[in-house]
Amino acid sequence: MTTLSKRKADWEVVLAGLMSRYERQTPDMGRVLAAMREERHIGSRGEIENDHIAFRTFGVPNHGIASLERIFLHYGYQRRDRYAFAAKHATAYWYSPPSPEYPRIFLSELRAEELSLENQRLISAFADEPASESIDTLDLDDPLAVDAFLQRPFRRVPTFAEYERLAQESEYASWTLTHRHALNHFTISVHGLPDGINSLRAFNGFLERHGLLLNDAGGTVKQSADGLLLQSSTVAQLIDAKFDEGIRRVPGAYVEFAERRVLPQFGHLPQKEITRACLRDGFEAENADKILESTYFAQTRARIA
Repeated sequence: MTTLSKRKADWEVVLAGLMSRYERQTPDMGRVLAAMREERHIGSRGEIENDHIAFRTFGVPNHGIASLERIFLHYGYQRRDRYAFAAKHATAYWYSPPSPEYPRIFLSELRAEELSLENQRLISAFADEPASESIDTLDLDDPLAVDAFLQRPFRRVPTFAEYERLAQESEYASWTLTHRHALNHFTISVHGLPDGINSLRAFNGFLERHGLLLNDAGGTVKQSADGLLLQSSTVAQLIDAKFDEGIRRVPGAYVEFAERRVLPQFGHLPQKEITRACLRDGFEAENADKILESTYFAQTRARIA
């Protein structure tokens, strides 16, 4: 096996681990797939293209873009555009995959230095782990070791009071405190679905008919300025999380949906000749800003009402 083929095989092991944990923790994913099978739009999950997956980090040493991206760069991903979210004190990059069958990656980090000193100290206390457990010591050629690293929670279980204190200033940060390296979301490529549900507005209608709750921050459809990237998402479900005081319900992950339209220069091509390279790539800061709120209380409180 060549080095390239081994790295692709290794990445598939890591990706499978991430997705299996995500599906267990995100019941809406199962609901979406069941609804699509019920209406005979798909026969299995394998017929769905994974547009991208996303991670959140604290933006401090050992827990930021500079550390976590090492995994993805090792497996052949390439860093692309930078995005900034001023009100959320966050920065992000997206990463293109080594082959089109793999999802893009959206990796963001908190600008922790913009928070209160109290919360900066709290974040540092959780991210400051022994050097022996840092990514610097991880064998990136061992996919099982990488998978185990991405599963590992912080060494100390937070108190609910710490969670609430962090959430008052940054709900992005409080989500990261409870989920660490778990997938924040997985994204279905709507444009690759069968006729009838292969536009985002039609797909949103399908989801709502099946009782899925959609993020309405900025509207249920978030559209780029060029009109070529449309995105929507479910509202994060509340899941059990372990705190020092016991189990509490907090926002988990969500499911995103993306419609990438054909770039103008390829508009003359017949549909059968349209490839991923012909579609709008990358992301849109304004879209992403509102999608990030899928885990925010302004959205998830509808799960409680």
